[in-house]
Amino acid sequence: MKVMIRKTAGGGLSLYVPKKDLEEPIVAMERPEMWGGTVTLGNGWQMALPEMAAGTTLPITVEARRLSGD
Repeated sequence: MKVMIRKTAGGGLSLYVPKKDLEEPIVAMERPEMWGGTVTLGNGWQMALPEMAAGTTLPITVEARRLSGD
């Protein structure tokens, strides 16, 4: 599914899912650089993100895969 990742005003990261009109903070990352690993959202969802360069600028829209969560 297409998602948008952006930096929040407080310096954290959030992930927006347009089809569900859902925006949640990213609360945990499998990898420090985020890309190519999984992230956990504030609502408990886990999303697999694609491999990208560590210096990728935000905001960005990417194809992610939902792994778990209600």
